[in-house]
Amino acid sequence: MKSKVKTILLDILCDIVGSILYACGIHCFAQMANFATGGVSGLALIMKHMWNLPVGVMTIAMNIPLVIASWKIVGKKYIFKTAKTMVFTMIFLDVIFPFIPMYTGNRLMAAVYSGLCMGSGMAFFYMRGSSSGGSDFISMIVKVKHPFISLGVVTAATDFLVIMLGWPVFKDVDSVLYGIINSFAASLVIDRILYGIGAGKMVLIITTKTDELIEKISEMTDRGSTIIKAIGSYTRENKDIILCACSKSQTYTITSVAHEVDSGAFVMVTETSEVFGEGFKEYKKEYKNLTKKEGD
Repeated sequence: MKSKVKTILLDILCDIVGSILYACGIHCFAQMANFATGGVSGLALIMKHMWNLPVGVMTIAMNIPLVIASWKIVGKKYIFKTAKTMVFTMIFLDVIFPFIPMYTGNRLMAAVYSGLCMGSGMAFFYMRGSSSGGSDFISMIVKVKHPFISLGVVTAATDFLVIMLGWPVFKDVDSVLYGIINSFAASLVIDRILYGIGAGKMVLIITTKTDELIEKISEMTDRGSTIIKAIGSYTRENKDIILCACSKSQTYTITSVAHEVDSGAFVMVTETSEVFGEGFKEYKKEYKNLTKKEGD
């Protein structure tokens, strides 16, 4: 019971913080700078410009048919969480933030900071298994109908279409460019908040001097390694692949050690969005919300 109350309170806190940031990005920066952000919120901004309709209310109104269409796909728990998030966002957008002065400076700065605020807000939503609705629902519906289409492609295409609609509405080609900048900044911030903290490197070393190399890696970086048996396709020789997850600062040390111990070693370095396990981040229950939409 205590754990459930804690989870609910944390959900509400993230909704409030995320809604404040999201509403700030739309009201304080995007609305005054006359450009459309991506997704349903961008359509709401266009309606605000044309007919002076409240952004928060219109966002919820346009999300209703998307919620109905995706109900069986995403599950009621995700729907309820997202609905709660949208209500908080509407309150801040239409009730509280109208009393806060808008940014009236450079439009480029408005696009950048709008994206930073909106991206930060959405990251808070995603961390608790919720979302701002709109493009997320559309992406999931399309994914079910056409499973081989990338979710990222669907979201990007939807956002770009809405941003392009701002061109004839705001009568300014720059509104498209600022909308794209906003979308890029938001995506960058989401990735950095959700995955950047736990990002690292993965070093793959193909070698015949396995024992000496893993001992040296452990000595220099205090990192363990995983050994994978392999056979060279050309030489047909038995070799080992040493897999070592490490921090970015340790990458140079490990690659240098690899070439020092075995000058003929084949070394590959790749990015890892997140690393869970001993020596890195502990996998907590909350992270399931980032990778799984909970159903009934």
